[in-house]
Amino acid sequence: MHPAFPPPPGDPPPVPFREAVRTWGRVGVLGFGGPAGQIAVMHRILVDEKRWVDEPRFLHALNFCMLLPGPEAQQLATYIGWVMHGVRGGLAAGLLFILPGWVILLVLSALYAAFQGTTLVAALFFGLKPAIIAVVVEALIRIGRRALVGRTAYAIAAAAFVAISFLAIPFPLVILAAGAAGWITGQRRGGADPPDRVPERAEGHGWRTTARVVAICLVLWWAPVALAALVLGAGSVWVAEGLFFGHAATVTFGGAYALLAYVAQQAVERYGWLAPGEMLDGLGLAETTPGPLILVVQFVAFLGAYRDPGPLSPMAAGVLGAVITAWVTFAPSFLFIFAGAPYVERLRGHRGLAAALAGITAAVVGVILNLAVWFALHVLFARVDEVETGPVHLLVPEWRTVDAASLLIAFGAAFAIFRLKWGMLTTLAAAAACGIAIRLFG
Repeated sequence: MHPAFPPPPGDPPPVPFREAVRTWGRVGVLGFGGPAGQIAVMHRILVDEKRWVDEPRFLHALNFCMLLPGPEAQQLATYIGWVMHGVRGGLAAGLLFILPGWVILLVLSALYAAFQGTTLVAALFFGLKPAIIAVVVEALIRIGRRALVGRTAYAIAAAAFVAISFLAIPFPLVILAAGAAGWITGQRRGGADPPDRVPERAEGHGWRTTARVVAICLVLWWAPVALAALVLGAGSVWVAEGLFFGHAATVTFGGAYALLAYVAQQAVERYGWLAPGEMLDGLGLAETTPGPLILVVQFVAFLGAYRDPGPLSPMAAGVLGAVITAWVTFAPSFLFIFAGAPYVERLRGHRGLAAALAGITAAVVGVILNLAVWFALHVLFARVDEVETGPVHLLVPEWRTVDAASLLIAFGAAFAIFRLKWGMLTTLAAAAACGIAIRLFG
């Protein structure tokens, strides 16, 4: 096994692949709280605890992933896995990031379709969501201290937060504006230091390799849909789901929330895969399980195929729909990383790019803060209204609907992390135990 970086004398030995696999599995299991919580978990484990990547490389990778369509946290895991162990590392990191949530949500989807009830499972995760708020706040503080250097960075972060939270400016425009602001201000301050070490695999990655990677990924991306068309018919529900969600995966700029309204409308009104209220049920299940929130499309596909099973049993049809949909949803992310990461790594010391990415880094802090606020409001309040006043959009919670138990768990988790200095696993385990006790016995 070749090391991820040619280590100079005195460096620790490269991370064994087996140890990396175990850690990526841990990241996947703890990936609650949407992209904000997942990025916080990765930062805590990979940067602070394991010290496998340093802060500049973590933020550099995050900036690139924020520019891509699809789940940025899963792409970040794939990127760092690729940096450490090449393609097999990227596959292990990306797949293990998805797998725990996919398996849990598949079970929940089957239970929902068969019994329309998931009370016991909901109790298991009830305590985790408010605890994740504390984890996200801690990560924001740590990342903000290191990423926001100078008044310009603070101004860009604040502007990004206001633009997304209150003005509903599209996510790509916010990131592009932040990159332009960083580029302009960075030119006046001078360039960045050259990168310390560039992976050998990035140095040898030319256009022929890129073309081969793209061709292989494209074939693998659409192979399950083509196979379903051959075996089950081009008009089957599985082909329709594969084509629809495969297309949707390439336009999900800004994360899962940007896609949910479109998916809900098409799945309910055009395809009739589920009823309007069931989309909200699926979103609730996806929010209480680890993994990317975009896994909610798996719930939609399961119900759609379960109710139109064709020659299969309903349960087998639902599982096949969930498999195909997850495949076409996440396969593009691997394509983007394996094709683009080598060039992004080689450009780490480029003056203009470094300045632009510094601006994007600052904006990312504001974006994560927006996600954290959105997540906290929807965890702590049963009802949150959207109020529009001219161009201004406000999320206003109905204070009477505050969930006192969730609020208490959130404060308890914050006290455990910031005052008692508990580890993340201990804090989440205690919060989960409290959630189970409250839901089942309280």
